[in-house]
Parts: sequence; structure tokens; C-alpha cells
Amino acid sequence: MLYVVAWPVLSEADDTALRRLRAQYHPTKADLIGPHFTLVFGAPAEREEGLRARLDTVRRRPFWFMIERIVRFDLYLYAEPSDGAAELTELHDALNPVPGSEPFQPHITLGLFGRAAEAEQVARIVERQHLPIQGRVEELELLRREGDALATLASVRLAE
Repeated sequence: MLYVVAWPVLSEADDTALRRLRAQYHPTKADLIGPHFTLVFGAPAEREEGLRARLDTVRRRPFWFMIERIVRFDLYLYAEPSDGAAELTELHDALNPVPGSEPFQPHITLGLFGRAAEAEQVARIVERQHLPIQGRVEELELLRREGDALATLASVRLAE
């Protein structure tokens, strides 16, 4: 499976906080990948050439984002950007020529919970202790999942 992610550049404190949250509440993925925005999710291997070509055409400046709220969706906990969401959505749309069955909502997954009430409680705590979080997106990567690891197939730096 293929993925395209946007890597957030964060302050050391914010990066540490997000990594700790993911390690505590999303341990099966935290060891695999750090905080990120997924722009292409689980594409089949035959899309690799097309995704490489689309990445090569990305002409965007690095941009800032701001996370001011934590959202619970079902049993998942997400950090959703307000500022920067439009830019992430533009990148998603450029990399996914065929719309998916669900609308794209840029986010960083923080956790997966057994009960919705637990996710809601953690959301309130995280909002009080860690928000707002400001960061910058400067790089996109095309990744391939290989068992319990991710291999980088291509990397694109957003240019000034």
C-alpha cells in the first residue's frame, strides 16, 4: 500500500507532546510513523508511477498551520488544523484525481480508543494542556508500507 504524507515541522515541545500522545493512545501506529497529515491513504502499488508524477508537479510554497481543536470521530481522536486546512485539502485533491467516498478532512491522528467517552475525556485534557499548536508544512513524502515498516519512495520539498 502507498501513502503520501505531509510532514509537520513543529516546535520541540509540540512535537514531543504529539509523539507522546500517539505513543500512549495509538501505539500500533506510533512506532511506525510520527505525527503527519495523510494526503493519500492506502493506494494500490500500481498507482506508484502516477503518484510520483503528481508529486513532481506540486508547485506550492511551504505553509503554516494552526491546530486549535481536538475532534473525536467515532473512537478516533484527531488534531484538526484551522489555518492550513485549505492548503492541505488542495494538496490532497491534486494527488487524488478521483474523489474518495468520504470528504477529506485534514488531521493528525492522536489515538484510537475502546470507548467514545474515553476519547472525549482525553480530547478535553489535550485541548487544555497542549493547544494551540502551530507548525509548518515543508515536505511531502511518498511512502510504501513493507510489513511493519515504511519505505520512502520519493520526497518533495515545497519551494519558496
